[in-house]
Amino acid sequence: MLLVDTAKQLADFMGYFNSNLAREAGRLVDWREKFWSRRYRAIVVSGEEGAQRERLKYVLSDGAKEGLVGDPRHWPGVHAIRPLLDGDPAQGIWFDRTQEYAARRRGEEFERLRYTTPYSVTLSPLPCWEDLPAELQRQRIAEIAEEIGAEAAARQEEKGIVPIGADAIRRQDPHQRPKKTKKSSAPLFHAGSKRVRGDLYNIYYVFVAAFREAAEKLKAGNRNAAFPIGCFPPCLAGTYFGRPAVPVL
Repeated sequence: MLLVDTAKQLADFMGYFNSNLAREAGRLVDWREKFWSRRYRAIVVSGEEGAQRERLKYVLSDGAKEGLVGDPRHWPGVHAIRPLLDGDPAQGIWFDRTQEYAARRRGEEFERLRYTTPYSVTLSPLPCWEDLPAELQRQRIAEIAEEIGAEAAARQEEKGIVPIGADAIRRQDPHQRPKKTKKSSAPLFHAGSKRVRGDLYNIYYVFVAAFREAAEKLKAGNRNAAFPIGCFPPCLAGTYFGRPAVPVL
């Protein structure tokens, strides 16, 4: 889960994060085509403990629910479950590609880690668990991990398959494409009860109605039309993201 103050803050962060991640991952595997299959979409998660726990379990199941490893803790790459269980921050390195580019322009030869900065990323608890003692938080994460492992083992036994394991995962060709991919529409919300889901839909419908009403006023020439909080007003003709358009000669 990601907590933000405004919709713009979320959009700016995800645009920055996804673009840089795509470039860095593409650099590692020589991937020069489109990286993400579809645009990022934020989905609201209700404040219910059940909804938040289910979303966390879904994320932590990566690797195990696909039958690649028997336990998410065995995933050979980056995974949130280990720092959440251990309570230690995740360690990473930021490569300053701007400085690297400037160094190459100067004809400078440098080692791979010359222009890097180490970073520690501390994962915060779920909002519904933030008041719990740290030990109890880790205990609940451990319970989720046990559930994931048990469910993965049951699926493997039912289908008669064996996880390929960490070594086989490392040997995978990143350019290999699956013959068939699963595509499904994303839900508008994640909620733990029918009542809360209904409340979220009603709020959404009110939001959409207010946006459309303001958009019609703006289209009619009212530049003071009040748009609902959290939206991105449409651009007027002759503007580019809210700024006057500049002709290109």
